[in-house]
This record gives sequence, C-alpha cells and structure tokens, in this order.
Amino acid sequence: MWTHPYRKSDVEEGPGVRPLYPAMLESPQLRWAFIRKVYSILTFQLLATVAVAAVVVSVHPIAHFFAATPAGLALYIVVIILPFIVLCPLYYYHQRHPVNYLLLGIFTISLAFAVGLTCAFTSGKIILESVILTAVVVVSLNLYTFWAARRGHDFSFLEPFLFGALLVLMVFAFIQLLFPLGRITLMVYGCLASIIFCGYIIYDTDNLIKRYSYDEYIWASVSLYLDIINLFLSVLTIFRAVES
Repeated sequence: MWTHPYRKSDVEEGPGVRPLYPAMLESPQLRWAFIRKVYSILTFQLLATVAVAAVVVSVHPIAHFFAATPAGLALYIVVIILPFIVLCPLYYYHQRHPVNYLLLGIFTISLAFAVGLTCAFTSGKIILESVILTAVVVVSLNLYTFWAARRGHDFSFLEPFLFGALLVLMVFAFIQLLFPLGRITLMVYGCLASIIFCGYIIYDTDNLIKRYSYDEYIWASVSLYLDIINLFLSVLTIFRAVES
C-alpha cells in the first residue's frame, strides 16, 4: 500500500479524467496533481531567476565588481561552483520538507546570480531574443511530449544517448576553455548544446508524466529547471557568437 504527500484537497475530484498515457495504472487525478505541483515550483524558480538576473544586469556596479576586482573574480568562481555544491545535499534531502525547499531556494538564487552575471555583458537585444526563443521551444516541447505520451510514445530510450552527448559537450567546453577556437566553434558548441538540452526537456517531461514518484516533486522541478537554463545559455551563446 503506497502513500502520497498530497492532501485530499490537492487532488482533482470528479469523473472523466483521461489517462496521461495508455499503460497508466495509477489514478490520473493524482498524477495531474503531481504535475501541477512540479510546474508551480518550476514557475517560481523561473520568476526568481528573472528577478535576480534583472537586478544583476541593471545594477552595473555588481557586474563591475565581479569583473574588475580580484575579490570579485574569486567570488565569481564561488558563485559558479555553489549551485553544483548545493545539488549534493538537495539530492539527499529532496524528500524532506522543509529542508528541500530551503536548499532549492539557495540553489535557484545562486544559479540565477550566475546567469545574471553572464547576461550582464550581453546586449539587451540578444537577451530578449534568447528568452523568447527559449520560451517558445520549451512550451512547444512540453506540449509535444504530453501529446506523444498520450499516444503511447515513450522517450526513455534517450537516456544513454543524452548522457553520452552531455559528456562530449563537457569535454568540448573544457577544450574550448584551454584552447579557444574562435567564433565558429562557439556557434557549433551552442548549436550542439541546444539540441542536447531540447532532448533533455523531452526526456525529463516524459519522466514527469510517467516515472517520477509523488514525493520527487523537488527533483523533477530541478531537472526541468536545469534543462531550461542550459537551453537559454546555449541559445545565448549562439546569438553572442553571431553578433561578435
């Protein structure tokens, strides 16, 4: 007998709720409640990211401090590493309330600050174009994945391919860091990263529909949040390379 973290009021009542996919054995109401909860958390994460990044971009002394002072450069490295450090305890405590929300807030704010520092040295036109393109792609891929899941399609086969592609991308980035190869290479890197994270959005949305358990709402939102942020940064990389 399994239990779930939702109160009765969290679940849609009423007959006629269609299954999300053909082989669904659980209650569609419970799964829809879980999906709404994940997307609610994800929405707050994205709004917080926009707010923090906007402050970093608009208040120029912040970016100047991080770019022009030794203490700022050291602190910039800490800001970049902090989200990855927080991911470890977040994975361990992602089912423990309220610690999971506290760690999620730290993770989101620190990553939002890093995104803001990246955008601080980019023109507003490129940022706006990247946001619009990312939003259109994310919404389209989510709608497609829900449509495909209802028709019996499964995307779990993508996992090994995406993992291998991500390793290649990380090695590519490391080589580019040590031996900068120019604007064309940056564009190729951005295009590859965009394709890979589009695949991750489909894969993680499919997991949200079918495989995440009801107490994994934090980790489900983190996965989709990272996919969206990485897609945005990849698109930003492409536009910046084109402009330069």
